[in-house]
Amino acid sequence: MCNRYVTPDEAEMDRFWHLGPANQPPLLPREVFPRSQGPFIRRARHSSGYERELVVGQWALIPWFAKEPKLKYQTNNARSEELAEKHSYKDPWKRGQRCIIPAASFDEPNWETGKNIWWQFSRTDGAPWGLAGLWNVWTNKDTGEVHESYTMLTLNADDHELMRRMYRPDPKFPPDAQDKRSVIPIEAGDTDQWLAGTVEEAKQLLRLSPVEVFVAGPIAAPPSLIEI
Repeated sequence: MCNRYVTPDEAEMDRFWHLGPANQPPLLPREVFPRSQGPFIRRARHSSGYERELVVGQWALIPWFAKEPKLKYQTNNARSEELAEKHSYKDPWKRGQRCIIPAASFDEPNWETGKNIWWQFSRTDGAPWGLAGLWNVWTNKDTGEVHESYTMLTLNADDHELMRRMYRPDPKFPPDAQDKRSVIPIEAGDTDQWLAGTVEEAKQLLRLSPVEVFVAGPIAAPPSLIEI
């Protein structure tokens, strides 16, 4: 699962996803961690047609049944194979509450040396990643305060030449059944299908990019990065 990514600047998000000046969010920290605030792109909630809007929310989806916005369990990543059944995600999934999470790069842990070495992933074409996500709106029944939130979808990467190298191996399982996970890039040409398509059309995009798309290598981990 991903626990840190870096956002593009607002101008790059606007240029790449054609958001327009009315969709500019407030300035945000470039580094996003679980339960911190980050930007995401979705089909505009209150538009009668199809428009995209850039929203700021908590990176950790708050489900409808939550009692408070700060959850005691992790919802910043969601297994895409479980979306239709998982209590926290099944309603946003069936309602088509899909989003794009803009990322200039994201980080994952590599344990091939026997200890955690953080790797950073960007694209060979220099474009930002558009990572698949789900969003939700949760309202505090006591105060009326509205909270936007989102989760980043993941997919099994046991057969992916690069992403299967990430994460600590689980000794209980064989090398070909580790359930290594990867984020799911949505290519620019598939943005409308992901944001506005049917559930079945969205399922077609739950796939990993070929290894040639990635630029990856070790970096020094920030002190606040969650240990995995």
